[in-house]
Amino acid sequence: MKICNKLLILFVLFIFLSPQKALAEGEYDFDLSEIEKRPYQIGGYFEFRPLVSGLDRDASLYRIKFYNHDEGKTLWEYNAKLQLDGSYEWKKAGIYIKTNSDLKKSYLGWSDKTSLYEGYLSIKPSFSFSMDIGKMLLKWGKGYAWNPVAFVDRPKDPDDPEIGLEGFIFAKADYIKSFEGPLKSLALTPVLIPVTRDVNEDFGIVDHTNLAFKAYFLLYDTDIDLIAFRGQSKGDRYGFDFSRNIRSNLEVHGEWAYIDDSKTRFIDSNGQVFERISDTGSYLVGIRYLTASDTTYIFEYYHNGTGFYEQEVRDYFSFINKGYANYLLAGDDTSLKKAYALTEGNYGRMNPMRDYFYFRISHKEPFDILYLIPSIGMIYNIADRSFSLSPELLYSPITNLELRLKAGFLSGRGLSEFGEKQNDYKIEFRCRYYY
Repeated sequence: MKICNKLLILFVLFIFLSPQKALAEGEYDFDLSEIEKRPYQIGGYFEFRPLVSGLDRDASLYRIKFYNHDEGKTLWEYNAKLQLDGSYEWKKAGIYIKTNSDLKKSYLGWSDKTSLYEGYLSIKPSFSFSMDIGKMLLKWGKGYAWNPVAFVDRPKDPDDPEIGLEGFIFAKADYIKSFEGPLKSLALTPVLIPVTRDVNEDFGIVDHTNLAFKAYFLLYDTDIDLIAFRGQSKGDRYGFDFSRNIRSNLEVHGEWAYIDDSKTRFIDSNGQVFERISDTGSYLVGIRYLTASDTTYIFEYYHNGTGFYEQEVRDYFSFINKGYANYLLAGDDTSLKKAYALTEGNYGRMNPMRDYFYFRISHKEPFDILYLIPSIGMIYNIADRSFSLSPELLYSPITNLELRLKAGFLSGRGLSEFGEKQNDYKIEFRCRYYY
């Protein structure tokens, strides 16, 4: 009954917030008040997304998750999402809010979660100066699939990099100034990041206040950011990014980040745990190219200096397989539980190794089929030569309605990143209505 009530609430909110417009046949009444800027804005979307996953029962990550029960060859999952965003502006101040509600039916049963993605107060005393305080997403970095310099944001999902993310609680200021000459714009952004047991507790080590800073330059038609992070919740980080349009249809971008005292925990094939502490660097270079026929190409190379070496990942998978064999032989799952403890936030993070290629092609309205955009993306692990391939069809037949059919296929040899994922493939359908 509780689940039915939650579904009903999501549906009622969706209907209530959807714009209801009725136009008489052949008539239109022009009202000047309709084009006046309102002090408030309300929007968002409702989404329904079922998906099916084909399981690889011989993969290490399947064994560590399902070793003590059998889920068969496929898993079905049903997701509903309601995202609401709104703002209210009054003179030189404004309030901005974005909430996200998820309802999921999976092999574990029903689950739901409502989060405040963003909620902050913005004050703008002058055209060149503003202050914000609250929960927000900063979106630092120029990369499409990865952002090494996003020191104060949650990491993207490279397989779906445009999906919305939850922010952190900050206090920040922005100062912007324009110039004549090669340097056209300058923007300075200091950010204060508190981390306690109740505020930003998943950002890093608690009971510390951290400082980040970004300086933006528009220099010779090139966007440049210089970025720094100092604090005790994480190691100090420094970096820069850039983006430049070589031609109107060709853009190049890049990022570089230096991380002080990066800590990496890894395990050998016998179960001994090690910790590596080192100063390291991560970087990304990429291009975006648009052809005359409306085909877009995106290519990126990403080096993750904090990632695992190939042998370290092979040892991790070997340890899981040894633990699984011992479980089948003696019923002892101690090794599997030990490996699982090292998975979350470590081996289990998105693209945990060191070197990757990302490639995406999309084409607008092929064969003159209006509102259809097919695309295909690939993430390729350079070290172990495993990869994921994701074809997609995006169709918007009417205003505000978006239909997406997407598949994901994983390929790789034994003990490789994508070869040991729990799925061989995944197919999902997303129906999203914006209001």
